[in-house]
Amino acid sequence: MKLKDLVLKTRSYRRFDESYRIEYRTLEDLVDLARLSASGANRQPLKFLLYNSPENCARVFPSVVWAAYLKEWGGPSTGERPTAYIIILGDKSIAEGFGVDHGIAAQSMMLGATEAGLGGCMIASIRREMLRNELLIPEKFEILLILALGKPIEKVIIDDIKDGDIKYWRDNEQNHHVPKRPLGDLIIKL
Repeated sequence: MKLKDLVLKTRSYRRFDESYRIEYRTLEDLVDLARLSASGANRQPLKFLLYNSPENCARVFPSVVWAAYLKEWGGPSTGERPTAYIIILGDKSIAEGFGVDHGIAAQSMMLGATEAGLGGCMIASIRREMLRNELLIPEKFEILLILALGKPIEKVIIDDIKDGDIKYWRDNEQNHHVPKRPLGDLIIKL
């Protein structure tokens, strides 16, 4: 698959086939992609928590804040929830700040998940203290991002922005629409 096609297929999916289990080895392979990705000053301060059992996924789920633009939607219902999570942590004993390392790592893992026939969502809206307490995450780790992963059951459609509105939305068939700015609006010629 060409890189552009892989990027186009790597969308933010929020509804999954909860009966499809993701192997722990697959999660390790995704973290290996993050390990091989760029890191500011090559500090490599990221650590990862991997969860794929129904019990552990149920522990993570309440700490995730889903789809801020969809005010009426509280997140995926039972049967449509993620079947794995990768929690990206910053090790404060290695670095004081984490720059964009976690974004680079997350995108590498999401591209790998797409290549493996999976989908997911990078989530920064996290009830961090709830998650820290539930999983007993030591204070030396900053909770940076959660990747919610699974076998997608929803269709994500890329639309052109209309009237400057960037908010994603769902249609009557529960297709998820994501407005994107035109390429010509992004490139500045001075």
